[in-house]
Order: sequence, then C-alpha cells, then structure tokens
Amino acid sequence: MPRPLDPPDAAATPLRANGLRANALRANAVRVHGLRVNGLRALGRHVLVLRLALIAVGAPAALEGAPPGGPTYLTAGALLLTLALSYAAFRAWEHLGPLVVRHRALLAADLTLVTPLLVIAGPALPLGLVCLCTPLLAGLLHDRRAAAGYAVAQAAVVAAVTMVAAATGAGSGPPASGLPVPSWASLAVLSWASMPGPSWASLPALCLLAGVAGACLRGLLTRFDEASRAGAEAAARLAATQAARAERDRLAREMHDSVSKTLHGLALAADALSRTADPGAVHRQAQAVADAARRAAAESRHLLTELRGDGTAPAAPTAPPAPLVAQLRSLAAHHPGAALRTAGPVPPVPAALTRDLVAVAAEALENARRHAAATRVDITAAASSTGLRLTITDDGRGLPPGGPDPTHLRATGHFGLLGMTERAAAIGAHLAIGPPATGPGTQVRLDIPLGSP
Repeated sequence: MPRPLDPPDAAATPLRANGLRANALRANAVRVHGLRVNGLRALGRHVLVLRLALIAVGAPAALEGAPPGGPTYLTAGALLLTLALSYAAFRAWEHLGPLVVRHRALLAADLTLVTPLLVIAGPALPLGLVCLCTPLLAGLLHDRRAAAGYAVAQAAVVAAVTMVAAATGAGSGPPASGLPVPSWASLAVLSWASMPGPSWASLPALCLLAGVAGACLRGLLTRFDEASRAGAEAAARLAATQAARAERDRLAREMHDSVSKTLHGLALAADALSRTADPGAVHRQAQAVADAARRAAAESRHLLTELRGDGTAPAAPTAPPAPLVAQLRSLAAHHPGAALRTAGPVPPVPAALTRDLVAVAAEALENARRHAAATRVDITAAASSTGLRLTITDDGRGLPPGGPDPTHLRATGHFGLLGMTERAAAIGAHLAIGPPATGPGTQVRLDIPLGSP
C-alpha cells in the first residue's frame, strides 16, 4: 500500500508566504542595525581587555625601573589603581557601554584615569601603550570630531609627560638587558630608548593614529550596516513584488479553471437554447443555463472571499472534500467519451493537492474536447513506491509540429497550458505533454513524488 502524500510547502498561498518573507527581511534590516551597535560595544570591551593586558605586561618593567623605596610603592599603587578601575569598567561594560555611547564626556574620566599612571610610572614602552586605549575607544564609540578631540588631548598629555620624563631622566628604566620582561617587550623598550632625536613624538603620534584607526573601523562598520540594510530592504521589496505577481498568477489560474470555463459553458448552453424549438429541450437547456450561472456566482464568491480574507479569521466549516479517485470519476462522467481507470490502490491525497490534480485533468479534458476534436479520453491514476502518476490520453488531432508555442498561446489569450505548468511547479510535480506511445493524439502525464513516511 503506498504511503500517503504529504502536502507540499509550495501549496500554501503565495501572497501570505512571500508577505511573511518580506516582513522577515524588513525585521532583519533592523536586527542588522542592532548588531552593528552591539558590535561597536563589544569592540569597546575588547579595548579594555587590551588595556588590562598592557598593564600586566608592562608592570614588571615599570616596577624594575622605579627607584627603590617610595617611588616603587607609588608606581605599584598607580598600577593597581589603574588595573582595578579598568577591570571594574570591563565587568560593568554591559551597563557602562551604552552610557559611554550616549555621553561622550564620560571618556574624559578614562583619560584622567591613565594620566596619573603615565606621570608616576613614566611613558616607557610597553606600559606607555596604555594611553592608546582612550582615543581608540573615542573613535569606535563616537563620531570623528570626538575621536579627534580625545586623540589630540591624549597626545598632548603624553607629549608633556614624555618631555618632562626625558628632561628629568625619569621613566627611562634600567638597562634594557636587565629588564625582567618578555623578549618582545624588551625589544620594544630597546627601540624606544635607542630612537635618536625627538623620540618623545612617537607615542603622541601613536595616540593620533589610534583615534584615526577607531574612527575608520567605526566608519567601516557603519558602511557595512548601511549596505546590509539597503540589501535587506531591496530584498523585501523584491519579495513583495514577487508575492503580488505570484498571487496575480494564482488568481488568473483560478479564474481560468473555474469562472472562465463556467461562463464558456453558460454561453454554449445559451446558444443551444436559442436554436431549440422543442419545449422539453428548451426546459433542459434553461436549467443548464441556470445551473451554470449559479456555479459562476459561487466560484466568484469563493475567489472574492480569498481576496478579502486576511488569513487570520477562522475559515467557515465546509464539508470534507471527496477523494481524488471520486473527483476524477465525477469529472470523467461530465465529459462524453472520457473514462477513468486506476492501476492499483491510490493513496490518500491532501485536499489542496487534490484540487490541483483535478484542475490539471479538467484542463486536459477541455483541451481534448475543444481543440483536439477527440472522441475518447482515458484518465489513468497509478501509484507506485516512488510516486503517483496521473495520465490523460486522447485520440484527437495531436499537437502541432514542434509542440505548443507558449508565447503564441499567451498572445492569443490561451492560458490553459501555462496554468497546467504553473500548477505542476507549485505542487513539486513533473509535467510532460506530448504524443502518446502508440497512436495519434496527445498525452498529458503528471508525476508527483510520494511524501515522507
């Protein structure tokens, strides 16, 4: 026994599905902006981590370079105070970061925090690199004006401290060969001490470069944020356009397969009524006209209900649809010369999928009657372990050489084959239209894969 068919995801209403996608893309644009702000705050937290690491690396060299006694204790106190306050800011950055973003004056406290350490311990590397964190934070969290202001202020402080230290000989530390610091730190101290001429200008220049680097990184993230938001908004507009087009195509298929066919039958019945003189035949034709008019009205109401509905109100209770085989048998009964046969048991099919399958079969029957002048049409439904196959074969005049031309059909107002192709694509089926294996005519074959167990 074949397994039941799962309803395909594509059977959902395209307007609702694509509308939800468009809303999701707009929400993603807002999330991207939030990610940019949170990313800048996270970078500020990493700047504090960098400061803690520089203090830890530069502390041994600063303590070794301080004169014994009181200066050593004073240097140790400045190091511990700066380390403790920086660690406290790091732990509280989740709450402190938004405040620093909103109030740029709070970075003045950070500038004030580093200045005593530079005055007491001296600007020798690598401890002197601690002063780069304030302009870097200013560039990351604020605009270029704030970054430039704090970078210039920090560079002025460092230049003053450096010139005073150079004049008094403070902060020069012991010979580089005796520094109990890592090898890369020793190289940094040696390079600082061996710089000829105005070496005091190197660290202030680094402060200015740190402000520039922070501002450039902020600008890069801002441009990335703007590009991401523009891309998300463009994708949302495209999704909305595709949703409108998909819904327009769906309504066109529904109108072609329901209201249009009903109105065509109504016109044929009215023509026959005008040519009939027998009172009994007139009564039958009039009843057929009335039935067709009622069907057209009911189908129009159904389409209007779908257009007016917002998808949130509960649907009105309706009778459960008939199984696929029963609907195909009823369809064949209303078309003279059509017959249905099944090859083995047909698995249960969801209502939405059944509707599309019956619509494809009805269109094939109508084409065979109106365009192919067929006298016999065979409808075959067969299930296997891999899928369900629906075949409609007629004995009419067949297709033109080279097959139907979709462009010509669309230009002349014939949308039946186009609707069949779109329905097959919507349910994930493969549609093949061509001559049958034996004899004249046309064969429409629809292969639907079985769902998961």
